[in-house]
Amino acid sequence: MRIAALQGPPVTEGAPEALARLEDAAARAGAAGAALLVTPEMFLSGYAIGPERIRAAAEPADGPSWAGAAALAAQHGIAIVVGGPLLADGAVYNAARAYGPTGLLSAYEKAQLFGEVDRSQFSPGARTGVVFEHAGWVIGLGICYDIEFPEFARRLAHAGAEIAAIPTANMKPFTTVCTRLVPARSEENGLAIAYANYAGPEGPFDYCGLSVITGPDGEDLARASAEGEALLLADLDRQAVLETRRRVPYLADIRHDLYDLR
Repeated sequence: MRIAALQGPPVTEGAPEALARLEDAAARAGAAGAALLVTPEMFLSGYAIGPERIRAAAEPADGPSWAGAAALAAQHGIAIVVGGPLLADGAVYNAARAYGPTGLLSAYEKAQLFGEVDRSQFSPGARTGVVFEHAGWVIGLGICYDIEFPEFARRLAHAGAEIAAIPTANMKPFTTVCTRLVPARSEENGLAIAYANYAGPEGPFDYCGLSVITGPDGEDLARASAEGEALLLADLDRQAVLETRRRVPYLADIRHDLYDLR
């Protein structure tokens, strides 16, 4: 399967700008043969925009911004992982939703909140190990800081994930997350990862780019620079995932009597 990860500047004008950019990316990814497109964290609204603007932009699951993203997945015949502020039961969540050509595939709310920027804007999600099936693959969802925890990636792998789709908004000086931790999460779990980051300033942050698609052995399949826009494309082979897990059997060999990771 061919997958795509989008890197670019943060959204500044809200959902109309985001959906226009998403349409362009989906069209290009679909034309290139990709079956899955992953976009950066909180793509529909912007990320570090403050609690008041986040709450004003938050929509329920059937809101117009989410519906617009779903329509683009149907229009271009591609699965899209896109994030935004989700309003549910009076709380606002940092959410990612996966839409396929026929509708919603999966939904996830960020569990590991990062610092004051997350804690002032969002309530924490209560689930990990969220996976869905698309194009014959099992795909797991996480958001940014989540993937920096080895337990999170391991839970995705134990849930059956072969690919992890990770919208992110990682900022300087934390570049080693992109270059060291994400490849490590891949190699530890025989898990391909599509890690889609912003590049450029937003509020107090300067996002560090370096978006990446890693193979199940932790090697880069496609890598963006630290600046500018990019649409990364990479081809994944299920046999490579199975062979990597056979050759490096961390998942098979783990002592579940010692670790409570299920």
